[in-house]
Amino acid sequence: MKSAVETLNPTRVRLSIEVPFEELKDSLDAAYKKINQQVTVKGFRKGKIPARVIDQRFGRGAVLEEAVNDALPKFYTEAVNEGELNVLGQPDVDITELKDGELLSFTAEVDVRPEIEIPDYSGIEVTVDALEVSDEDIEKAVEQLRERFASTNPVERAAAEGDVVTIDLQAKVDGEVLEDGVADGVSYTIGSGELLEGIDEAVKGLEAGGEATFTSELKGGSAEGKEAEVTVKVTAVAARELPELDDEFAQMASEFDTLEELRADSRKRLENTKQYDQATQAQERVLEELLKLAEVPIPEKLLADEINTRKHNLEHHQLGQMGLDLAKFLEIQGKTVEEFEAETSEQAVKGIKTQFLLDEIVNKEKLNVNQEELTEHLMRRAASSGMSPDQFAQAVVEGGQVPMLVGEVARGKALALVVEAAKVTDTNGEIVDLEDEEETEEETAEAATESDSDEASAEEKTEA
Repeated sequence: MKSAVETLNPTRVRLSIEVPFEELKDSLDAAYKKINQQVTVKGFRKGKIPARVIDQRFGRGAVLEEAVNDALPKFYTEAVNEGELNVLGQPDVDITELKDGELLSFTAEVDVRPEIEIPDYSGIEVTVDALEVSDEDIEKAVEQLRERFASTNPVERAAAEGDVVTIDLQAKVDGEVLEDGVADGVSYTIGSGELLEGIDEAVKGLEAGGEATFTSELKGGSAEGKEAEVTVKVTAVAARELPELDDEFAQMASEFDTLEELRADSRKRLENTKQYDQATQAQERVLEELLKLAEVPIPEKLLADEINTRKHNLEHHQLGQMGLDLAKFLEIQGKTVEEFEAETSEQAVKGIKTQFLLDEIVNKEKLNVNQEELTEHLMRRAASSGMSPDQFAQAVVEGGQVPMLVGEVARGKALALVVEAAKVTDTNGEIVDLEDEEETEEETAEAATESDSDEASAEEKTEA
């Protein structure tokens, strides 16, 4: 076999391959054997039909076609390996010449990973939010905990903001009561925004037994999106009472004995959260700067596949679970179809560029993934998917996705390496030392590259 590689553009090549006919012998033998098992000829046992009889009865062309179909993948793979190509997706194959007993020639056009020059990322500088926890932040956290332990007591007065009311609802559209438009004994906190628009104004000032009518757009059910006339009747009013902020509350709401200890723990939790957010912000901004420095050509077909994959996942998985279609989703988002298309394309380009560039850094820096790192990443992925680690691991193995997970971890390590080399300053002008947060940094970097891997899913599916 002889092969030659022609570069069509930075992301696509054409392979020209010539195969002497004697190298097709194994495939020809396999073709005769396969046809033997599929046909019957009177006077011959099944599987024992001579080749000359098959040629006479079914045509030599049928045998050659079967043999060529069997041989093409093998010779294509040999040519790819010989050319040391990193191919993406399936090739477009064209048989240019087939001479029985002499020669098989064909071409194969295929996308390839572009050669990328890794930019000097040591000079990257970014600014992130300062790691500050104010007394107001702590009081807000404690107040939210206090809200969770609020109690309700019936009152004989008009309903007011923050009260919990028990209500009966009836919705009419065009004067007709909807079959699914009646609900009794609904508990609702005034001001929570959890029910229909306009309901807060309707129930405020009503005592038990009072009712009001208002107009609102229905959020679900058989008449979703339609304007309805809604009658609401208040059957009970209860006031919410918050527990006193004291040591007794701390003991009830936490494992601490004093309110001071509870506040100290709240501060620590908020600092940890903000530290994680700061590391995430640093990683995101460093990645943006890295992508600006690098020239990364994108294969057109890969990009088209990625955009289609994104749209399919959004429409048939994410929106389907929320009971929405694309038109309704865009309406809620306040976006046009053109804006959605542009945004999807931009995100797809970023995902593919990120994966290409970080993979190049992984190769250059010879970054490896050990079993412990892979297991830790698998545990985090399982938790985010809502599956047990065993279930997730089984699904990953059965789906042949282990290399994808290894790639996510490796890219996370590559991004962490870039972040470590960058100068990160907070909004107070202080240098942020992310080396002290190595574990957090690598986790956030893995999370980002995991997202980019999901974004670049078309590549993972089509890479040979």
